Amino acid sequence: MNSSPANAPGNKAPAPKHKTRGSHAMVDNEGEDGTTPLFVTGQLHLTADERARRSSAGNRKKPKMKTAEPSRTSSGAHGFSKPTAPILREVFIGENILVSELANKLAMKGSEVVRALFKMGMMVTINEVIDHDTAVLVVEELGHKASKDSDDDAELALEAQAVEVQGERSIRPPVVTIMGHVDHGKTSLLDYIRRAKVASGEAGGITQHIGAYHVETGKGVITFLDTPGHSAFTSMRARGAKLTDIVVLVVAADDGVMPQTIEAVNHARSAKVPLLVAMNKMDKSDANPDNIKQGLVKIEVVPEEWGGDVQFVPVSAKTGDGVDALLDAILVQAEVMELRATVDARATGVVIESALDKGRGPVATVLVQQGTLKKGDYLVCGVQYGRVRALFDENGKQTESAGPSIPVQVLGLSGVPDAGDDFVVVADERLAREVAQQRDAKRREGRLVKQPGSKMEDVIAQMGLANGQQTLNIVVKADVQGSAEALRESLTALSNDMININVIESGVGGITESDATRAASAKAVIIGFNVRADASARRVIENSGLDLRYFSIIYDVIDQVKQVASGLLGVEIREEIIGIAEVRDVFRSSKFGAVAGSLVTEGTVKRNKPIRVLRNSVVVFEGELESLRRFKDIVDEVKSGTECGIAVKAYNDVQPGDQIECFERIEVKRSL
Repeated sequence: MNSSPANAPGNKAPAPKHKTRGSHAMVDNEGEDGTTPLFVTGQLHLTADERARRSSAGNRKKPKMKTAEPSRTSSGAHGFSKPTAPILREVFIGENILVSELANKLAMKGSEVVRALFKMGMMVTINEVIDHDTAVLVVEELGHKASKDSDDDAELALEAQAVEVQGERSIRPPVVTIMGHVDHGKTSLLDYIRRAKVASGEAGGITQHIGAYHVETGKGVITFLDTPGHSAFTSMRARGAKLTDIVVLVVAADDGVMPQTIEAVNHARSAKVPLLVAMNKMDKSDANPDNIKQGLVKIEVVPEEWGGDVQFVPVSAKTGDGVDALLDAILVQAEVMELRATVDARATGVVIESALDKGRGPVATVLVQQGTLKKGDYLVCGVQYGRVRALFDENGKQTESAGPSIPVQVLGLSGVPDAGDDFVVVADERLAREVAQQRDAKRREGRLVKQPGSKMEDVIAQMGLANGQQTLNIVVKADVQGSAEALRESLTALSNDMININVIESGVGGITESDATRAASAKAVIIGFNVRADASARRVIENSGLDLRYFSIIYDVIDQVKQVASGLLGVEIREEIIGIAEVRDVFRSSKFGAVAGSLVTEGTVKRNKPIRVLRNSVVVFEGELESLRRFKDIVDEVKSGTECGIAVKAYNDVQPGDQIECFERIEVKRSL
């Protein structure tokens, strides 16, 4: 088709006329059959079939070239040469990396990387995450070079901002954490100090989540943190100790030193925080302050009057006696410590508590440690970020700013941060978002890395556990982050060799449809702690037949989960030996065969019970006691010290000197 006269060199025929049909340009010249118009090359879009036909036609008519086709450019841009050595690549790896991403960086198939990992003893898929050290080993094994990926630009910018000098350091109020055993009067003491009756509303006498309050005394401002005393809240007490300047240990004078009292002392020591002891309930008739002192001396907390360095202050949260003396002791201790902070700086601090409020969205209670937090500031809070939309004090009143050692509620975050997360004010929203997203990505990768089953030995171990260990899956939703955290840790701690308590999800806020759907897929029990399920979640729960339980006291959660777990374990069959008889002689009976004339030496031998025949302390037969006679009478049982005749079902080889061990199989309900 390309042999048209119009295309011949030097042909002076008139140029063909162009026609336009839609977006295609055509020439009036006809093909050899005189019917088909020719399309100008490069001026139209051909279909795949047309291109194939024209290409094959051109190939038939085009003579083969014996010499190499000349390059279109003088530089020979189309020339290729075969590499003589393998390509060495430098691969940048962060803290964690997906196997598929590593394969892309190496320009290799994912299956090749998976095969290399398998040779190293790791069974993974291309969608799993491996840690930095493992990735480095794989890269080097495959003949390439691994380098640390410094993908922390946002964090570096944050650190650079933090080192800026932004004002002088001035005296700040002390942060005091109230600690002690359950029901020793911590919240009541704080309540008296605040002059606000909040303690009576605590369910089951337990502070369900940490509270922060600042009070103005005649001699200065003090910020108090109240921590729960229940054993489930260990991590919350540890967090409180790290936030604080001074720990006030409340011990009931009528009860003395208890387990959480000792734990609180250990938290204070590990955080290197000075300790004051408030001997509470001194108004009671059986109050014994010396008992407290003697108990604490055993763990090296020595009163000043006994030659130590710890102040012991007798108080009564009920009558208020000694409270002023306690406040004075706190302020004196703070003065000695010379607590200082920068006021004119971008605020930094710690999240004390967080929750999801239906009307206000994510709410975080934070303690400002440096600088001043203001309405309108951009901040990063763990993996969350946002602009401060509003600030509220502990009384629910709006405030424009909060300085060092002042707790406030913050509205405007993108999500609910974890209790214990640090927060920092940044220059703009872009930096806040980048830092939060970077942290979130690292946290998610870290969670994937921690999942079991990465290594071959883990897979084998899991296969073994699957055969002998029951699993109870649980979804926990709570009103505040601290309660969700405490429940997750307490329930997970119930696991043992027989049962695995697996909290597949724990979070803050009401129970949603997605929570119910996930619980249904995992066949999990849903626990709502001071929260309820919405209508869509209830429909899923009802249709799926899920177990939904509501609680407001943490004791009840732990007790009921123990009951459910014990039910999964079923019953254990135990054997209990009830009697032993010694064979003295053997008689023959046409009906029963061998009959053992025996003396019951221990317990009681009963008819129709399972027995074992022992010879020289070795079991030679196990069966059933078929006949039991006392002289000629058939009896149901024979007690110790009595002779009897025993016929063993389907066994005639009883010999003098054998022992017949009679036992029962009993069902014992398993428990955690």
